[in-house]
Amino acid sequence: MHWYLAVLKKYAVFSGRARRSEYWWFAVFNVIAIAVLALVGGVLGALIAGKEIAGDIATVLYGIYVIAVLLPSLAVSVRRLHDTGRSAWWLLLSFVPFANIVLLIFYCLDSQPGANAYGPNPKETAVA
Repeated sequence: MHWYLAVLKKYAVFSGRARRSEYWWFAVFNVIAIAVLALVGGVLGALIAGKEIAGDIATVLYGIYVIAVLLPSLAVSVRRLHDTGRSAWWLLLSFVPFANIVLLIFYCLDSQPGANAYGPNPKETAVA
């Protein structure tokens, strides 16, 4: 939960660097939150108005959540790319079919050692 809140505290901070753990724990929590929202929306819809509206309630809850975490998701993705020494322009690969694999590899790479153009290494500053 700490990593998720840390990303939300930096709601629209696109500068600096983000460690792998910060990025991946935020991603894992997002998957869990979406699953819980789908479950709650389905149960509420089934209890309130039957099965035909259950999907609609789940979709509305999902839409509200996605809009709420859109900026933090983009920001942590940019900071993660910065941590590997890459520009935020690499996010444009998201619009190219199958190029997300390249972004996935970048997100899995270790931090660039030492300071880079985007700031000091968060691993080294956390230890010191």
